[in-house]
Amino acid sequence: MAATASTDPQGSPQVGRRAPAFKLPRDGDAKVSLADYKGRYLVLYFYPKADTSGCTKEAMDFSRLKTRFAKLNADVLGVSADPVSALDKFRDKHDLTVPLASDEGKAMLTDYGAWGKKSMYGRTFMGVIRKTVLIGPDGKVIRIWPKVKVPGHAEEVLAEVQAAAKGVTAK
Repeated sequence: MAATASTDPQGSPQVGRRAPAFKLPRDGDAKVSLADYKGRYLVLYFYPKADTSGCTKEAMDFSRLKTRFAKLNADVLGVSADPVSALDKFRDKHDLTVPLASDEGKAMLTDYGAWGKKSMYGRTFMGVIRKTVLIGPDGKVIRIWPKVKVPGHAEEVLAEVQAAAKGVTAK
């Protein structure tokens, strides 16, 4: 059963506004920041937990499409609250090619509205909310997918990047 989620709109970026800056550790003992993607499209996908079924499918889908995103001047970055060691294992186990960032402190997750109340089986808890944010080469938010369903999502995001690169909206 999927968890339902709610976020405070105050903690979410707004379409047309500058995306919140971030700097995080990532897999492979590297660091990643929003500034690294200046002049490129950036797909930020937030996922609840490394190596769980939905998160694995989503990561594999984005990895499968990585070269198609790259041809559009776009990068993909997965973000969760998992420690870097878990991200390294997740990447290696599933041969993932998209970078994975760790936000154990949850500051970036909060800034992007991807940390909030969730409920499952009648229990309420705080957790990572599965959502995706597309940022343009100018650093402004182009589109937000607030409640992601994994099947077909990576393809939908790719279509939006293709449309943005042509100067139209895919919605």
